[in-house]
Amino acid sequence: MDITKDHPIYETIRRRRDVRSEFTGAPIPDATLRRILEAAHSAPSVGLTQPWDFVVVTATATRRTFQEHVAAERRCFDDSLPAELATRFRDIKIEGILESTVGIVITYDPARGGPHVLGRHAIDDAGLYSTCLAIENLWLAATAEQCGVGWVSFYREAFVQHLLALPANVRPVAWLCVGPVSRFQDEPDLERHRWRQRRPIEDAIHYERW
Repeated sequence: MDITKDHPIYETIRRRRDVRSEFTGAPIPDATLRRILEAAHSAPSVGLTQPWDFVVVTATATRRTFQEHVAAERRCFDDSLPAELATRFRDIKIEGILESTVGIVITYDPARGGPHVLGRHAIDDAGLYSTCLAIENLWLAATAEQCGVGWVSFYREAFVQHLLALPANVRPVAWLCVGPVSRFQDEPDLERHRWRQRRPIEDAIHYERW
């Protein structure tokens, strides 16, 4: 079977967005959430360590506490910007923590698999890269299920570790806001707000050497 650019997998990749404003707050059926998490758990991992865990956060109080922390970090970033960028940044919504249906925190345990992880002896971060693959699997599965995902990165890891009672050696890699959406934007938010423009694929491809 020939696969073209119109194949559903490519369409899902094109529709994927970092969602902030379009969450409806509608519930996610348990079976749907299970499929999304199973897709994440099916990601490839170095040495088959599966170094990730998924903390599903529904409690409003927990999410509100996190949202307040994120708001403080947003102010810190705002204060660091030149005036022109700060003005542009203030129009950009950076999270949908309370508007989304659920938060899913994906963590990384560097001790998973013991001291002899096949494939990690030369690249210690291979386990962290594996966790990022689980995040991408989750994101694409959610998109296929008509759910949006927003990656919140305005937080201090120690704060989230304490908030969610994570073990000391477990890193919170991503707090993902997940839920049904009213629509997927045609353009990514940062392009629409003129923060950055994507570079063409031709600029990113190199053959044989850089």
